[in-house]
Amino acid sequence: MAKGIIAAGHELTVQAAEMVLADGGNAFDAAIAAFYAACVAEPVLASPGGGGFMLAKCGNTRPVLYDFFVQTPTCLGKPEMDFFPIVADFGETQQEFHIGHASVAVPGVMRGLFNVHKDLASMPMQELVRPAIDFARQGIRINSFQAFIFDVVKPIFVHSESVKNNFSGKNNRDVLLVEGDVFQPSKMANTLEAIAHETERLFYEGEIATDIIKASIESGGLLSKNDLLSYQCIKRKALGFSYRNSQLFTNPPPSSGGILIAFALKLLESSGAEPDAFGSVASLIKIARAMDLTQKVRVDQAFKNENLHALLDRELLDKYAAQIKDHAQSYRGTTHISIIDKQGNMAGLSLSNGEGCGYMLSDTGIMLNNMLGEQDLNPHGFFQWETSQRMTSMMAPSLMLLDDGRHVVTGSGGSNRIRSALLQVIINLIDHGMPLDEAVMSPRLHMEDGLLNIESQFDAGVIEEIKAEFSNHQIWSKPNLFFGGAHSVMQDGENYYGAGDGRRGGISKLVV
Repeated sequence: MAKGIIAAGHELTVQAAEMVLADGGNAFDAAIAAFYAACVAEPVLASPGGGGFMLAKCGNTRPVLYDFFVQTPTCLGKPEMDFFPIVADFGETQQEFHIGHASVAVPGVMRGLFNVHKDLASMPMQELVRPAIDFARQGIRINSFQAFIFDVVKPIFVHSESVKNNFSGKNNRDVLLVEGDVFQPSKMANTLEAIAHETERLFYEGEIATDIIKASIESGGLLSKNDLLSYQCIKRKALGFSYRNSQLFTNPPPSSGGILIAFALKLLESSGAEPDAFGSVASLIKIARAMDLTQKVRVDQAFKNENLHALLDRELLDKYAAQIKDHAQSYRGTTHISIIDKQGNMAGLSLSNGEGCGYMLSDTGIMLNNMLGEQDLNPHGFFQWETSQRMTSMMAPSLMLLDDGRHVVTGSGGSNRIRSALLQVIINLIDHGMPLDEAVMSPRLHMEDGLLNIESQFDAGVIEEIKAEFSNHQIWSKPNLFFGGAHSVMQDGENYYGAGDGRRGGISKLVV
């Protein structure tokens, strides 16, 4: 019998998890090992200086959400802050982000993964970190996708000498790493080795904490010693709901991604008895309308973090579902890891460093996050957040217990497109009965602020009708990381299936 199935955003991330499962570790051991490897192999997307979530299901128990996302500092702002915009270029669209020391929120991932390790892991932390350390010291060859995302966020990675020196090509300090270059982050290897031995206390109380606070005080940041000391991982009851007789579990409030996916699915379920055919005009219009209404609800002042559960009230759903019926006829720095092991344990780990703040942290090899500069995470404006509060997030690691007995773990990167990517994967699996790989790689759309983005791989005639229905549109010539990266795995009895989303360099591996 297979030992498990893995899907993630890089071959080495998957390889680290594979080594752990092959050595007898469980899904949670493998997810931790994969995270450390991602910090080396996917440096734009994963960092010890960011935050994330793990949705964990042990055997037949109810899923638990480990919330170790970033938190707002106690200081709301000061006269001279290091905070400024840059523009990321996805190729067919652009997006503005803010970076600088004042964009750094309190990091959570190291506290979180040590909590997961204490509760669920079966192997020593030193063994789980070892693959990442070996990869870093041996050097990794930059693949085409990693080279592409370096180019997308190039303004961040050439902003300071410390970052440019860490990620520049071998023979030219003014050129970032390109495909085929060997990246050898020895400072990161040393840091990971130290953390494994000294635990997360090194990050929140020890030398790394000292470096974080020094950089913040001296360079226009907002973090304080108490911000780090007081940070806690929070275990939450997963948000559970049904959709067409299948059970889904996802990230609960105060994060918004999971509840918005649930809201959109409930809208679609309420708007008609039977789903329309995949890729049909009627189906795409319904999905686009659901996305549009979901975005409008998200920015409604009535639905701040403490009121998000109200989105699933029957009366509200009926109101918005009617709007779908009326119309039916007419690049974020995030990565995701999905794992199921032979005991049926399920781990969905979503991670983000934003795009990075634009500075390396001393000699650690770490770039801290820029979550306070993420417009998607600050829909009501920058520096309008409450102090010392967990930030909301679109990340939504999710588990699906389908009515035919199949179990699925999925999740995605992609900023605001996370919810639309996962919404469409879920619809493809449940409404259209697609195999996992087809559900993940079928073309997608994303509706936000009146603009419909759509991949051109739908039927050409359908695309023309959709363009006529939505005058404000952007047609993408090929699949793009803009539309997320829903790395997913499935267990069907004794059979396992994996699908790494090619939009974000996804890889899957069956461990035998």
